[in-house]
This record gives sequence, C-alpha cells and structure tokens, in this order.
Amino acid sequence: MAAQKGKALLLKIGSGDPVIYTTMAGLRLTRLTLNADTIDTTNADSASEWRELLGGAGVKSANVSGQGVFKDSATDATLRTVFFSQSVNPYQVIIPDFGTIAGDFIISQLEYAGEYKGEVTFALSLASAGALSFTVI
Repeated sequence: MAAQKGKALLLKIGSGDPVIYTTMAGLRLTRLTLNADTIDTTNADSASEWRELLGGAGVKSANVSGQGVFKDSATDATLRTVFFSQSVNPYQVIIPDFGTIAGDFIISQLEYAGEYKGEVTFALSLASAGALSFTVI
C-alpha cells in the first residue's frame, strides 16, 4: 500500500434503520487499534521451556480514538447525547486503499479543550462492543 493522506482515514457514526453513516466532525487525528489477548498454555512439558499459546481462544477488541474540531452544533449534540446515554452505536472506520472496519462501539471518553487564542477542540475514545466486520475497498 502506498502512502496515504491522514485525512482520508475516516470515522463515521451510524443511526437509523437502515443504518446511515455520517462522518464525525472535523477529525484531525484518528487512530484504530486492534487487540487480541493470548492464552498462555506453557507447562512443564513445553519444548525447551518455550511459551505456548492457545490459538483462537483470546478475547478480541478494538479501540478507536480521534481528536479534532466540531464543524457544527449538530455533531457536538450527537456526541454529547451518545456519550451521556452510554448507548452502543454502529461506527465505521474507513482506511483508504485498505478497507472498512464496522461494528458496534461505545464512547468511553469525551474530552473538550481550548486555548485562549484558538478553537475549541475535542477528543474521544471508542471501545468495541461486539463483533467487527472488515470489508475490502
């Protein structure tokens, strides 16, 4: 994969039935982390005392974080409502020339900041709340 523009990595929130996805407000930084816990099965019979892991048995999770500026009051209101209700919502992370990861997430952190001579910014963290799917672009 060739180098891509960072702004092409998109985070979208879904709503409705059928689900319609909307790009999150003015994100300047977005990060997706995929995790897979391991189950250590090393025992006295392990070859030369090398660690052994049980394949396919660990818990998988994903975390998404982003920071940026609000483009309008509607997006700010959506994020606040979703955070305070602690509702699980569908999200998409679009990785250019790679694919789309989609699934349910919950906002685990929402932060506001501002400098005296600057704009108000926000940061958020999402934690996966179910199985994720991957679609190749």
